[in-house]
Amino acid sequence: MSAEPEIVTFGCRLNIHESEVIRMHARAAGAGDAVIVNTCAVTAEAERQARQTIRRLRREKPGARIIVTGCSAQIDPARYAAMDEVDYVVGNDEKLRPDTWRALNGGKIIVNDIAAARETAAHLVGVTGIPRGFVQVQNGCDHRCTFCIIPFGRGPSRSVPVGAVVEQARALVRSGHSEIVLTGVDIASYGPDLPGRPTLGQMVRRLLALVPELPRLRLSSLDPAAIDDDLWRLIGEEPRLMPHLHLSLQAGDDMVLKRMKRRHSRADAVALCARARALRPDIAFGADLIAGFPTEDEAMFANTLRAVEECGLTWLHVFPYSPRHGTPAAKMPQVAPDVRKRRAAALRTLGGVMQRRHCDALVGTRQEIFVEQAGIGRTRQYAEVRFAGTAQAGQIRMAGIVSRETSHMAGRLV
Repeated sequence: MSAEPEIVTFGCRLNIHESEVIRMHARAAGAGDAVIVNTCAVTAEAERQARQTIRRLRREKPGARIIVTGCSAQIDPARYAAMDEVDYVVGNDEKLRPDTWRALNGGKIIVNDIAAARETAAHLVGVTGIPRGFVQVQNGCDHRCTFCIIPFGRGPSRSVPVGAVVEQARALVRSGHSEIVLTGVDIASYGPDLPGRPTLGQMVRRLLALVPELPRLRLSSLDPAAIDDDLWRLIGEEPRLMPHLHLSLQAGDDMVLKRMKRRHSRADAVALCARARALRPDIAFGADLIAGFPTEDEAMFANTLRAVEECGLTWLHVFPYSPRHGTPAAKMPQVAPDVRKRRAAALRTLGGVMQRRHCDALVGTRQEIFVEQAGIGRTRQYAEVRFAGTAQAGQIRMAGIVSRETSHMAGRLV
């Protein structure tokens, strides 16, 4: 059996999925001596942590080959190649190709122009130790939000054909996965590059029809401006599609949204959540929010706080704004770092209130949970339940909710 490479992953669910693709290819290529760092470029802090980790890994593993890949490596390969600790820098497209891992004996930088990428291959893997299955359906982004560097790391939007998505889902269900997450950089932009131009909703409808044995399907982050009619119908009619939407909102003030070059308004976000709740009263919403975007004043920030309440957002992913070199927002008048930090803290505090409100309403009810590990599961709305009783990871069980604790709910299997 080939040795197992060590992989350190930063960033999003897509990176987690891709790290398992990397592991599979590196192991097959005999690169078991490698330590691979899959980087993220969303914030300067994520990049700082990656560099710090690389230096630590070299101290701890002086004989290992250290290979750096991911969005940060794609955007600025020379910076990582200049680090004495690094042996190879591999691009985001190259990291998913088996030939790359069989040919690590040439130049230090193996990075091509990601803007020229035109396909996203279907990669079927089971994420080690995680019973929930992930299917990558899309990669890249064609939008140019003023704060975001990710299109330069991921390239243009490109979709996995519907048939390949269906086959991946079938294989995951056969291997024991009872919940699958569809993931990508901008999954709401799925399909225009494929024959027939299928939408995300059309692909999901076909997937659920052709894989009737799949009990639960979950979607990763959605652009509020791009939910198509088929997906709306599924939200209202398909019980196997989980009542949990994570929205890429970013802000709740119209001027900030305009300066971000987002494609939705505050009113659009409020209307979206109201429409989804009317179709699916038990639905819960998550959202990405940026605190302290350039030019944001206290009134603008207050609008974002109010939008959290008006939309009824339960799960908040809050990021203090981080200037990214090469983006338009980095050239705008900046909000002081301490103000960004304070506003992020205020959003997280409100997020805690909203989460507790959601969980309090579930006390005394029975909830279907997906068991993630011994004693821990998630409701259909993605709330964490720690339960008494024995259940295997990957099972779907009913649990009575006994109480709401600080960061989770306590329950008992029934």
